[in-house]
Amino acid sequence: MIQLTTTHLKWLSYITCLIMFLALFGGAVVTKTGSGLECGNEWPLCHGKLIPAYTIGSLIEYTHRLFSGLAGLLSLASVYAFWRYGRKQKDLLVYALLTLLFVVVQGGMGALAVIKSQSAAVMALHMGFSLIAFASSLMLALGTKRSLESGGENDSRGPGVSRGFRNLTWITALYSYIVVYIGAYVSHTDSQGGCSGWPLCNGEWVPELTGGVGIVFMHRIAAALLFLLVALLGHLAFWRYKGLPELRALGVSAVTLCLLQVLSGAAVVHTLYNERLYIFAALAHILLIAGLFGVLCYMSVRVWQLNKLK
Repeated sequence: MIQLTTTHLKWLSYITCLIMFLALFGGAVVTKTGSGLECGNEWPLCHGKLIPAYTIGSLIEYTHRLFSGLAGLLSLASVYAFWRYGRKQKDLLVYALLTLLFVVVQGGMGALAVIKSQSAAVMALHMGFSLIAFASSLMLALGTKRSLESGGENDSRGPGVSRGFRNLTWITALYSYIVVYIGAYVSHTDSQGGCSGWPLCNGEWVPELTGGVGIVFMHRIAAALLFLLVALLGHLAFWRYKGLPELRALGVSAVTLCLLQVLSGAAVVHTLYNERLYIFAALAHILLIAGLFGVLCYMSVRVWQLNKLK
């Protein structure tokens, strides 16, 4: 029987995270190109075929299905591998289980969306579950890397973090998910054009809050508050916890990703009527928030572990 070492587990977690990223990216491409029904209302076949006829739309949709399926298989392999060879690190097994759970949930919702049309609220939730699956795989990769670097030792020594900082991190991570959901709702209701211009909305600081305008403006306000929370979190992590380089790096990463997220949001608005540029801006917008949410989730677990030292 093959014996897996910590190094093998690390690379398995890296590959799982990469495939999850590609599955998330593929889902974003499907949404932004309107390729979701290019295989008709059939799943897992595409127009009755295992290998669909070549069209750009069907290729995009079927490639996404393949990566989602591969992500599910790798998630299952990760659960077994960490249960069999890494069970001493219970947090890593939890990350692997969460990845598998949400891959299955989002895959099931994706299949239902193909077979029967779903509301914008449900489709936004599908995006949210995909994001949790990716964030879980990212936590698995980062956690395995930390475990390898520390030789499997826990945080029984060293400085801890305050309860207030822990709570701020949790609130920010939870709130970021709400912002993501609102953003996905904007996309699935085709409300992107509700506000022209940035940072003003239709030339006003506070526009008439009806229809798509209200949805987009609510997302902008929510995103602005998220940036303030992340900036505060990053500031405290960097200046208050100089003895915790990992926490400082996570704080800097969160602020950088959030700032880029804001800029990509502005780019989405200004390229809305240029199809070639819009698709790149929109995809960057989605991928940046995925990275930010993943970092905040991992940071939430780490501050919980470090808070126990206080």
